[in-house]
Amino acid sequence: MTDTTRRTRRTTISVLKHMALVAVCLVMLYPLLWMVSSSLRPNEDIFSSFGLFIDTFDLSHYPDGWNALAYPFSTYLVNSALVVLGSVIGNLLACSMAAYAFARLRFSAKRTAFMIMLVTIMLPIHVLIIPQYVLYAHLGWVNTYLPLILPKFLATDAFFIFLMVQFIRGIPRELDEAARIDGAGHLRIYAQIMLPLMVPALATTAIFTFIWTWNDFFTQLVFVTEPDMYTVPVALRSFIDAQSQSDYGALFAMSVVSLIPVFLVFLFGQRFLLRGISTTGGK
Repeated sequence: MTDTTRRTRRTTISVLKHMALVAVCLVMLYPLLWMVSSSLRPNEDIFSSFGLFIDTFDLSHYPDGWNALAYPFSTYLVNSALVVLGSVIGNLLACSMAAYAFARLRFSAKRTAFMIMLVTIMLPIHVLIIPQYVLYAHLGWVNTYLPLILPKFLATDAFFIFLMVQFIRGIPRELDEAARIDGAGHLRIYAQIMLPLMVPALATTAIFTFIWTWNDFFTQLVFVTEPDMYTVPVALRSFIDAQSQSDYGALFAMSVVSLIPVFLVFLFGQRFLLRGISTTGGK
């Protein structure tokens, strides 16, 4: 086989691989693109065609959907933003402190506690939701955002603790020893040495927490039932519950609006996300 034939074969294989990747991407993006195009069609044309091309543009779904429920859709966006902000802050503080304790401190039963923490990753939310609801109902926290935010400040997301533990274990212990020689305690080492070095892991935690909390429907539906406290996922479900004839155009329009924050966070945080995952995985 000549060099020219080899190059031609490699080029052909590369082109075929890229074509396959493009086809897979189109298949994955099709539902999203169809939703966007459907938000710009008249209601009677939404389910008449599953193509992406729009014959008649109808922008009325966006203002109609914004004011279709009991409160403007901005109310639900603000509610979700409050829950997300509290969840992100809670996970960053609590999970990083718990990870530092597992990775750097020495205490009895540390390995056992770490194993129990890892086991909790495998527990589905449906197993925990009933005892959680009973507890929060006795505390009077139902119809507040406390059940959605407060557990984050108690380091309940074991996945992020594990991710940060792996990252901290890759940081040389000589930095800790040098800080102790200078008289620094664990709090100062954590705040002034570990946190600045953990930026990729912290960014990964913040991005995943934002996306998962923003898209969370089940727990927000269980603990929040007052319409003025609805978050975005629960409000979107109300487009079907609150109307005898569902306005799918408005539903798709507000779904597109609700995806914009997630898209922006992923777009601007992508490089931190890749750094955090790759660095943590390589430690």
